[in-house]
Amino acid sequence: MGASRLRGDDLGGWLAANGFDAPAGPGSIADVVQVRALLLAAAQDGRALSYSELLLALGHRFTRPKMRALCRTLDAIDTAGAASGEPGLAVLVVRESDRLPGQGWWLGDAKGDYTGSWTGPDAAAVVRREQERVFAYWRVRASSSRS
Repeated sequence: MGASRLRGDDLGGWLAANGFDAPAGPGSIADVVQVRALLLAAAQDGRALSYSELLLALGHRFTRPKMRALCRTLDAIDTAGAASGEPGLAVLVVRESDRLPGQGWWLGDAKGDYTGSWTGPDAAAVVRREQERVFAYWRVRASSSRS
């Protein structure tokens, strides 16, 4: 499977094709500028990233401690973005198993007034709606910056 993939068919190939290089070292997880750039590129492309994909793009394999550190970075990015009137980008980072964000996202304000389960079809609908809002917001910003 891996050798037969076309460049750009997985996150690593896509990153390389779009000029992103994964920085080395553990500090990359806390690099707000780099993580935000990866999230903005994903938002403009209309795609969510798994925690594993995002950590791999930063030069790390998935571990729970690294995922928790990444969540702190996502929180910092969303806090700064909210102050500028931007929708949160953390909703784009999801579990591979069900393509839903983890507990931290559900405990925050981004989910609005939703009080249901963090899994299942209702949760998926909330996430899909919020992701579409993020995709639309950043597509408009990308197209207006090219004009």
